[in-house]
Amino acid sequence: MVIGLTGNNGSGKTTLAEHLKAAGFYYLSLSDEIRAELEAEGVVPTRERMIERGNALRRQFGRAVLAERTRARIRDERNYAVDSIRHPDEVRALRQLPNFHLLHIEAPLEVRYQRARERGDARVPASFEQFVALEKREQAGVDPEAQNLPACAELADATVVNDGTVAQLIAGAEETIRGWLRDGARHDDRPGWDEYFMRIARIVALRSNCVKRKVAAIIVRDRRIISTGYNGTPRGVANCNQGGCPRCNGLAASGTRLDECVCSHGEENAIVQASYHGIAIKDGVLYSTMSPCLQCTKMIINAGIREVIYNAEYPLAETSNRILAEAGVLLRKLDLGD
Repeated sequence: MVIGLTGNNGSGKTTLAEHLKAAGFYYLSLSDEIRAELEAEGVVPTRERMIERGNALRRQFGRAVLAERTRARIRDERNYAVDSIRHPDEVRALRQLPNFHLLHIEAPLEVRYQRARERGDARVPASFEQFVALEKREQAGVDPEAQNLPACAELADATVVNDGTVAQLIAGAEETIRGWLRDGARHDDRPGWDEYFMRIARIVALRSNCVKRKVAAIIVRDRRIISTGYNGTPRGVANCNQGGCPRCNGLAASGTRLDECVCSHGEENAIVQASYHGIAIKDGVLYSTMSPCLQCTKMIINAGIREVIYNAEYPLAETSNRILAEAGVLLRKLDLGD
């Protein structure tokens, strides 16, 4: 889950973000992108300078630039609290993330000024009048690239009024967030088992040293990975990308010069590795990033593999597919859509 936080200065966004961090959420702030630029130039990041630089970045790189840069740092397996969302296009960019929710925090002007003064950092204006003047600059104006907090508030999924204690703020926010978490549980976006294992096979393929094609296979029993393999030269032989395989390094056309290829295929290595370590693979399921060639097919059948699930089609698969069917080995293609 990604929880976006928007609201005026001193509304309590940072306080809530700190609470979410303590609850296991990773913290990101769109303002960090602005602050990093100012500090690299030796400029003190006052609130007014942050506003000016943020508006300048939106004019130069697009209104969603801060959200796009921050979005690139977000990983699907983590929960995040994303602070300092100040433009509606930033909200729209972040909504491209799965399970994103925007929470608007609001509080009375006088209360927010007092809180900002108590923080005592360089961004806080010296007087209430200056604070009010800066507030007006944060409202909707004629400059479409300027920050626009009211427009962000209108796009929020929920609003929490923070005119009391910190405990009251957290209680109100938690009630809303728990509802989002429950709703997310009802719309479980975890991958299914087949997609889960195939994506792991894709990661295994990244270990391949073949200069022509990176392929991998994993063998699974009872939803537990018992062996992995990726294509490459045998133990003790120079890696393919070090010149170990003359066929691959000669960029031979598919189906030709197979007598020169010294690389083992991913399926072959997964089966052999299990044998090397004394692991039984009978009745296992083999997930491969590519359907098996004829040699690997024969090994799969004789090893007792009961099902093969693959992602991409091997160019010379007609005979392999036929004898897998004849031997009673299930063959199924899994298209991940990417």
